[in-house]
Order: sequence, then C-alpha cells, then structure tokens
Amino acid sequence: MAECGQGGSGAGYRGALHPDTWEEELESIPMFMKRCPDEIDAARQPDLACLQSLLFDEERDPTELAGMYRNEGNAYFKERDYRRAVISYSEGLRKRCQDPELNVVLHTNRAAAQFHLGNYRSALNDAIQAKKLKPTHLKAIVRGALCHMELKNFSEAIAWCEEGLQIDSKEKKLVETRAKADKLKRAEERDARKAKMMEKKEQCQKEILLAAIRERNIKLILEPSDEEEEISDSLAEISLDGFHSDNAMRAKVHLDADGNLNWPVLFLYPEHEQTDFIAAFHENSRFIDHLMVMFAELPPWDSERKYLPSNLELYFEDEERAEMYEVNPEHTLLQVLQHQRYFVKAGTPTVLAFVKRSPFSKKYFSGKKVHRL
Repeated sequence: MAECGQGGSGAGYRGALHPDTWEEELESIPMFMKRCPDEIDAARQPDLACLQSLLFDEERDPTELAGMYRNEGNAYFKERDYRRAVISYSEGLRKRCQDPELNVVLHTNRAAAQFHLGNYRSALNDAIQAKKLKPTHLKAIVRGALCHMELKNFSEAIAWCEEGLQIDSKEKKLVETRAKADKLKRAEERDARKAKMMEKKEQCQKEILLAAIRERNIKLILEPSDEEEEISDSLAEISLDGFHSDNAMRAKVHLDADGNLNWPVLFLYPEHEQTDFIAAFHENSRFIDHLMVMFAELPPWDSERKYLPSNLELYFEDEERAEMYEVNPEHTLLQVLQHQRYFVKAGTPTVLAFVKRSPFSKKYFSGKKVHRL
C-alpha cells in the first residue's frame, strides 16, 4: 500500500489558463471534456477520479473506493494541497473497508496532512488510531511523537520515541526527537522549579507586607471581603486600575530597606478633572512637602493661578457614610492612613484637593457632611 511522503515539487501551473495552451487545459477539466478518457490516472487526474468515484460508488467495493481516495489524497499531498488531501483520506476512511493495512495508511497519511496544516491534535488522534490498528507501524509512531513535541507533551513524546526505537533502534527521526524532547523536558522542569521558588518567595514577601500593614492598623477595602486569604491574594494585585500613567500602572505598596511603607498615592482635582500620582509616598512624609514639589510651578490647567500649596484644602472621602474628612497638610501619610474612618481602596490611598473657599468646593460639599480640622 502506498503512503504519502514529504516530497512533491508543487511547481505545476495552477489557477488561470495559459494563453498558448488554454484549449488543452480546458479539455483536462471534467466539466469541459468532450469525451472521457478510457483509463483515469488518479495521481494525474484526481478531480476526474473523484467524480468517477461519486458516479459509481454504489457499484464499487469499499476497499477499492478507499484505495482510490488514498491515491487521490496522495496526489494532493504531493502538490502540498494538504486541506484537500485531508478531505480525500477522510472519504477513504468513511468507506469502512475491511482492509486493516489500507486503513492504517489512510490514518497515517491523514495525520501527516493534518500535521502540515498545524492541526496537531487531529494529527495525533490519527496517529493513535493507526498505531492501534498496527502497533509496529513506525511512520505512525514517528508522526505521533512529532505531534506530542508540537503540543509540548515532552514526556509523551519520549514514550512514543522509546516505543518506536524498540522496533528500530536506529530510526534517525526518533533518535533526534527523543534527545530533543528529553532536553526540553529537563528545561521545563527546571523552569517549573524556579517558578515555584519565586512564587514561594513572593508569598513570603506578601505576608511580611501584610503584617506591616496590620501592625499600623491600616484598613484595606478588598472585594470579596473574605478574611485572610482574600487580603493576601489582593496584595499581589495592589496597583492602579483605570489610570493610564506609565508610572502608575505598576506601582504597589512596598517596604523599603528600613522597613518603612511606601504607597502609591493619587491626588484628585475634581474642579478640573485632573490627577497627580506619586508612585512611592513614604509613610513618614508630610502632604505639604509633596504639595510644595508638585506646585513649585503652576500646572497648565490652572489658568487662574489658584493652585498654590498654601491655598489648598485636602480631604478624603468615607464612601460608606458619604462623608468627607479634611486632611491636615502638616500630617504624614501614616497619620492619615491610621484615621479610624480611612480605608485604603485597591491598594492606592486617594486624597482630593480643592481651592480654599472656592465656589466649586462650596457646591461640591453642598449636602455632604464634612468633618473639618
């Protein structure tokens, strides 16, 4: 039984008709043939062979039909038309012929075509079926090992290679694949060990960080609020969401070398819908010190030149009670975070800044309960 190989020039002219030979080419197309040839070569005329098989399926033996589809598939395979090759081999298998050798070939060849199409799982299924029908079929074993390699199933690839090498210990493809799979498997195991060690280290750091936050009586808002495990998991994700500053996106609360907490802090200016972000606000730094730096030069959006450090009021909001609390600019971040009604949301402390006694602030606080200094 013939099996398809890897070769085939695939260099034949396909598609449009050549202006000098169009009549002969047209004659080769079944629809335009003036007469059917006495004998049909399935390898050279797969379309005609397929049409013939459709016309005489009921009269032909299933084994004969399966063989015709195999030949048709082989012809497409040589032309590197793997999609049509798969269709032909599939038609051959649908005939359910009683020749096990032919079925082995159809499965193995379809596996090869599927492999070239990148359908590695389908190719592997065909290789498995072929090996079931004939456990010593080396081509099916080689194809199965290659599929496992593409699917990164290195242990399985090694097992298939070893099974094939028991049949032929010198099969070059299996020897090479076995060595490559072993190398990749060891690398994968090494990377898994490194990842596990890194995960353990990060978990330890998170626990230390969580302990430091608890020691300071700082309260976190986490969702879902389900005690220890949820708090620990959320610390791994502490960062800014919804803000597009490059500095903000990866900022997280962390302990410095001296054991002090440094927080990402967001300043909101509701009147102008603007923000400022400090990636690492030391817990013992005062708000006024940061305001002096941030407003050393007036921002371009402050056309009225009102945003001066001495002319600003800072607040935080208690969302649960819908109440506002004024922040003393002389206070440190830690003092504010330890306030009984301050809750750190999503790992990022937030404060709102307003111009003192401005019409906007009066309107903003209208109807809200405000706790002033």
